[in-house]
Amino acid sequence: MDFFINSAWAQAAPGGQPDALTSFIPLILIFVVFYFLLIRPQSKRAKEHRKMVAELKAGDEVVTSGGVLGKVTEAGEQFLKVEVADGVVLKIQRNTVSMVMPKGTFKSA
Repeated sequence: MDFFINSAWAQAAPGGQPDALTSFIPLILIFVVFYFLLIRPQSKRAKEHRKMVAELKAGDEVVTSGGVLGKVTEAGEQFLKVEVADGVVLKIQRNTVSMVMPKGTFKSA
């Protein structure tokens, strides 16, 4: 059968095997890109949100993550009492507050 098909002989690679560091460089670069584009900004936003929630006090006008606008009437350690209309007070968790609004927003809405 060797008459019709030539036998192929493997040749040695000119440089041998690449070292381990060279093969891990793309993986390391992907991790660095993920860190600077995803992990770092997310942790920065979470830190700012924790600070904002810790500084809430009575009189602040807030918007909850559900979109409810109200004025904080009482601030406890874990919960807030938020007045959303005349005589309507909701008790919400502190961490559900998504943003603090400027003063006067509640009256104009």
